[in-house]
Amino acid sequence: MTEGQRPRGSGEPLDTAYDVALLDLDGVVYLGDTAIPGAAEALRKAAAAGMRLAYVTNNAFRTPAAIAALLTSFGTPASPEDVVTSAQAAARLLAERLPAGAPVLVIGGSGLRMAVRERGLRPVSTAADQPRAVVQGYSPDISYSLLAEGGLAVAAGALFVASNGDLTLPSRRGRQPGNGSLIQVIATATGAQPLVAGKPEPPLQRESVLRTGARHPLVVGDRLDTDIEGAHHVGTDSMLVLTGVTGPAEAVLAPPSQRPTDLAEDLSGLLEPHPDVTVHDGAFGCGGWTARMGGNRLELDGDGERIDGVRALCAAAWAAGEGDGGVSSEAARDALQRLER
Repeated sequence: MTEGQRPRGSGEPLDTAYDVALLDLDGVVYLGDTAIPGAAEALRKAAAAGMRLAYVTNNAFRTPAAIAALLTSFGTPASPEDVVTSAQAAARLLAERLPAGAPVLVIGGSGLRMAVRERGLRPVSTAADQPRAVVQGYSPDISYSLLAEGGLAVAAGALFVASNGDLTLPSRRGRQPGNGSLIQVIATATGAQPLVAGKPEPPLQRESVLRTGARHPLVVGDRLDTDIEGAHHVGTDSMLVLTGVTGPAEAVLAPPSQRPTDLAEDLSGLLEPHPDVTVHDGAFGCGGWTARMGGNRLELDGDGERIDGVRALCAAAWAAGEGDGGVSSEAARDALQRLER
């Protein structure tokens, strides 16, 4: 059994095993405009134990101060210095490639314009300003005219950078087009694909580590394809929480590049040790649960905490996935029904 094929146990609470938690926001700390129950209390306890908290978001629209204000309104400990955005990562990426004072056409909100200015670059709004780069981040107010200016600049040779590539944006009405969808307007018109700064690409994780001085960070997120895959890209441990986008079935079926180091129901997972997953005669045990493959079926027996059952199922499914057959979504759903009884 090689490293990464099963969730890893920890004999000490994660808030003391790691020095910094790099926390995603929506789906981890809050959902939309509502705090996730228990999240603020868990983060206060983790901070009291000595863990530094950094809030790492693909959202390039809000400023760090606005995000910190939202977090503190939920009772979560946060200051603007604790917030790291994809806008800041994109601005650093630009500053490393452009001379100081270079004009940059900004397609996005105040958070993106502020980040570009803080890096010593000059935000502009038209192709006539001969921008050296175009940077695009989500904003609900993006207009055709601004996209057209960006397209003209990129066609003329400007560097094209995107804050993030999320195709969708969660809302109360459902999934709406995200920045990853909006950047396709310029990409399709010019044939130029942007450099992407946000998760799962490395620049945002690099920005987070630089800003926090983390030596042994833990990425905490609710999405496999951004948070967890992003941690893999930079060789950082990760904890998946089941309070947002990813449910137990998606965790069980995760491909190797999206498998978390740890799993937890919610942020209380930072405050406790995590049990080891044991292996004996092809069966994977965690807590009171045992999971194994029986032919094409994924079997689960025992009793105990739901998250321990999910950990055992992940270990069994991930090991099976290394072979030819793997685990079907139907087999995963059938096994998980045992946890709901």
